[in-house]
Amino acid sequence: MSPADPGGTRTARTREAVVGLSVVIPAYNEERRLGRTLDAVIRHLEETGSRWGGWEIVVADDGSTDATREIVTLRHDPRLRLVTSPAHRGKGHALRLGVAASRGRRVLVTDADLAAPVGELERLEEALAEGHTAAVGSRALKGSTLGDPRHRIRELVGTAGNLLIRGTAVRGIRDTQCGFKLFDGDRARAAFAASRLDGWAIDVEVLRHFQRAGWPVAEVPVHWSHQRGSKVRPLDYPRFLRDLVRIRVPLPGPADALAAALFLAMAVALHSGRFFDPARRYLTDSLQDQNQWEWFFAVTADNVAHLRNPLFSHLQGVPEGVNLMANTAMLGLSVPFTPVTLLLGPAVALSLVTTLGMAATAAAWYWLIVRRLTPRRGAAFAGAALAAFAPPMVSHANAHPNFVVLFMIPLIADRALRLCTGTRTTRDAVVLGLMAAYQLFLGEEALLLAALGMLLFAAAHAAARPRVAREAVRPLLRGLAVAAAVCLPLVVYPLAWQFSGPQSYTHIDHGPGTANTVPALLAFAERSLLAGDADRANALSLNPTEQNAFYGWPLLLLALAITVRLWRRPAVRALAFTAAAAALLSLGPRVHVPFADTTVPGPWALFAGLPLFESVIESRVAMICAPALGMLLALAIDRLAAARSPIARYAGLLAVGLALLPLVPAPLRSEPRAEAPAFFTDGAWKAYVRPGESLVPVPLPEPAAAEALHWQTSAGLGFPMPGGYFNGPYGDGDRSGVYGVPLRFTASLLRDVRATGVAPVIDGRARAETRTDLAHWRAGALVLVPQPRDGALRTTVDELVGRPARWVDGVWVWDLHEGTHERR
Repeated sequence: MSPADPGGTRTARTREAVVGLSVVIPAYNEERRLGRTLDAVIRHLEETGSRWGGWEIVVADDGSTDATREIVTLRHDPRLRLVTSPAHRGKGHALRLGVAASRGRRVLVTDADLAAPVGELERLEEALAEGHTAAVGSRALKGSTLGDPRHRIRELVGTAGNLLIRGTAVRGIRDTQCGFKLFDGDRARAAFAASRLDGWAIDVEVLRHFQRAGWPVAEVPVHWSHQRGSKVRPLDYPRFLRDLVRIRVPLPGPADALAAALFLAMAVALHSGRFFDPARRYLTDSLQDQNQWEWFFAVTADNVAHLRNPLFSHLQGVPEGVNLMANTAMLGLSVPFTPVTLLLGPAVALSLVTTLGMAATAAAWYWLIVRRLTPRRGAAFAGAALAAFAPPMVSHANAHPNFVVLFMIPLIADRALRLCTGTRTTRDAVVLGLMAAYQLFLGEEALLLAALGMLLFAAAHAAARPRVAREAVRPLLRGLAVAAAVCLPLVVYPLAWQFSGPQSYTHIDHGPGTANTVPALLAFAERSLLAGDADRANALSLNPTEQNAFYGWPLLLLALAITVRLWRRPAVRALAFTAAAAALLSLGPRVHVPFADTTVPGPWALFAGLPLFESVIESRVAMICAPALGMLLALAIDRLAAARSPIARYAGLLAVGLALLPLVPAPLRSEPRAEAPAFFTDGAWKAYVRPGESLVPVPLPEPAAAEALHWQTSAGLGFPMPGGYFNGPYGDGDRSGVYGVPLRFTASLLRDVRATGVAPVIDGRARAETRTDLAHWRAGALVLVPQPRDGALRTTVDELVGRPARWVDGVWVWDLHEGTHERR
């Protein structure tokens, strides 16, 4: 995926019949001129052919209705080949056919009129020998000569067209339309295969492809003379302008649209258990995270609607509140989704974000693979599907949209690669800075892991291609500096709020058991349709939402085979290193040796104590493997699709299918969701909670039991409550983070009662502690929703507050205003 390498590869043309030079001539009804052109080209190549080591001429017929084809076939020259189109579609289509059929290490494209004499080829070859990947014959440079002048009007139109091209599509090349160009063969086949235009604007499209890929292009002065019989007509100019717009703003083709539709269908199928009824269905394996994420979307929409600070909320953790910027509130989507959340509810908003986000992420990886690795849509589809729907992504799809909605990551990677070319550095850097700022509001940890993955790839690729790396260092560093200057002003205040604002913390200690083990990398995920084993997967992971490895031994063996087979390609070596290094890092600071009761130091120890990295769950680093393995898969399928032997092709594709089959996920598990009691949905709570007061669920919400967040959102976020499920500081003096809040006496007591079902003996000290806690929480009422062991809970609260509860609209309520003053 180097900016200076066509996917890091020679293409499918690496075959026995490779020749030194392919001359590709597009032809449409050229019976009058083609014969003379072929004679001239053959004569020149026979005189100079020794320097090429073999040559061929490919005539690409564009559906001619005259004797153009016969002029080629009747010569019976094995060095002369004909490829045909069944219908007339345009010069671009003919060139695409001809270049695809070429086999040369160099590819010369020349028009059938031979307006630039074939002898000018030597000038172009000198430019390629100096390190350029393409040489464009130019009529606009000093040193070029013009024979018979063109028609004055055509000359003016051509000049205007070149100015327009340089201003919108291809910079630095004064004459893109001269039909005499020499290319590096592999790069030409990659660029023409990626082209979509059928008209003569394909010259612009291909050169733009070279420039955006960072492949150097030289412009060489040539002799040129106008030839009669031009195929360009006045009505072609509007089509040319339309094609320029398509080059500047590329539109997806039918295959791209089909890929996007399939990605969407895959995402909907994965979430089918909840997608079609999100308000009444709950993802079983999300534990309490679905409640938490719906709350994030609801509270963000509420803050935006009421013009409150979107970085903070007092609705949980009363009286301290919640630092939303220090949590995964995903403001980059929860803010723009405010209208959806307010209109359809947070459950629908969350479901749409997760489902559409996974499809968009797959489409973004697909786009990157097509752009950087292979134009084969089938190969790109398979690689992107693995990148976006790998087992770790499926696991996080239960509960963590910040780890599956990653559509910005491929765009960031592509923009960073553009910086390496040194062209348009400032513009690309500004865009990169804006992208990084936006991704920070989608998921900071995902951005950190992506940066780590790109750093691993860059290091490996630099080792594989040191010269390219040396050339890329300066523009890359300059661009990153500009990107940082753009990004930091946009994020400095939110980050300051996150790390220094109310309820901020420095890091979270996730405890032991957060790293992967080697068996976890080799095993199959719980949701594998064919090979899933829930007991084994859960034994090798933290919980169903953190199955961050589970790529399965067949895929890892396939990746090893791909690496060995395609080892000569720098991109393959870099991708393989990235996947292997990420897998090793995910094993944590101490690596458990398989089949032995011992550990050895792991490379993660170098990162574990660093700021930001100290809060990362180590096993999540293995998620970097997903796009790396996806790209290796795309390269392998691209190679197999071009294999000459049908047996090798189909055997290889069968092996790929067998390795991927265990990774096909079953739909995420879901179950009916308990209805929120009418006490909340019908507004009965309003009679018990005055302005400035909180409602206290019994027991208090916490990470292990956060259904109260659903009750709160069902009540329109009308009341605050103590406790909750969020990340906050352990206490005023300790800036380390915890999940939930430190438990006060009453919260701890009620949690123990729920766990044991035993009502303790309540004495005066306990009642005093409870009064203190209720005052701290500014409680207006306590509410107990029917649940297991609620009898013990009700007895305990009766004793603590000194009065029995009332049954109101499906819940037990202790009104703390009774005996003091009238309830509203």
